[in-house]
Amino acid sequence: MNSRVKPIEPFSAASEGAAKVPATPQPRWVKWVLVGTAIAYLALILFVPALNVFVQAFSEGVGPFLSNLTDPDFINAVRLTLIITLIVVPINTVFGLCAAWAIARNQFPGRTLLISLIDLPFSISPVVAGLMIVLLYGQRGWFGPLLESMNLKVIFALPGMVFATAFVTLPFVAREVIPVLEEIGRDQEEAAKTLGSGDWQTFWRVTLPNIRWGLLYGLILTSARAMGEFGAVAVVSGNIIGKTQTLPLFVEEAYKQYQTQAAFSAAILLGLLAVITLILKEIVERRTRIKAPRESLD
Repeated sequence: MNSRVKPIEPFSAASEGAAKVPATPQPRWVKWVLVGTAIAYLALILFVPALNVFVQAFSEGVGPFLSNLTDPDFINAVRLTLIITLIVVPINTVFGLCAAWAIARNQFPGRTLLISLIDLPFSISPVVAGLMIVLLYGQRGWFGPLLESMNLKVIFALPGMVFATAFVTLPFVAREVIPVLEEIGRDQEEAAKTLGSGDWQTFWRVTLPNIRWGLLYGLILTSARAMGEFGAVAVVSGNIIGKTQTLPLFVEEAYKQYQTQAAFSAAILLGLLAVITLILKEIVERRTRIKAPRESLD
């Protein structure tokens, strides 16, 4: 008599038990407690202070608010802030693109050290960064006598403020472009070169279109930080009214001089710039999320 022996199927006690035991539902109150805690925390440190700024700025009406925005010292502070931003953003954009290209497209000794140096402004206090600039370019600094002999003034002048702002905004473009370059790889660039494209043509027609959203994201962050920087600029500028006073310094000085409405009016302008930055940031993030699924389908 021939009989077939049925093979024994592998049995996993862990998987069998996991299949039978239903997942424990999370109590509803846990979700509401977490949501309420987050909202209360944001209200305490963000919503209530922001609302107070608007209330104080318009406490005497719209007319005084508008007159504060036409104050000569306020206009000079806005102008200087824009000048510093327009100088720093292109400089750090060029540096960020060069550093990102070198790091993402090459393997070389000291690569990890270079990445750490780029991230250095994230870990150093802006006040310490301003002090370092003073120790280097001040009247008694390392390069002070040389600059004085050339009749060049860095500290308590525009160049020192540009140096300080450039330092604190150094990482943003590079840090946003590096992951994008690593993700897209170099296949398209090598194909373009194979077809006879030069280095500049490859960059403008292949690389730049692929990294444009990461680059734009870095530009937005750089601009926002440049316009809102306080600590490093306060150290190197001297906070001279009408000469070396940026918009954040104007807010601090006006509040110290009990010109509270002028301070809050300027703070509203900075807040609006922050809101615009957040809107642009959200637009770029959405375009990036839309672009990624399309590329995966292609």
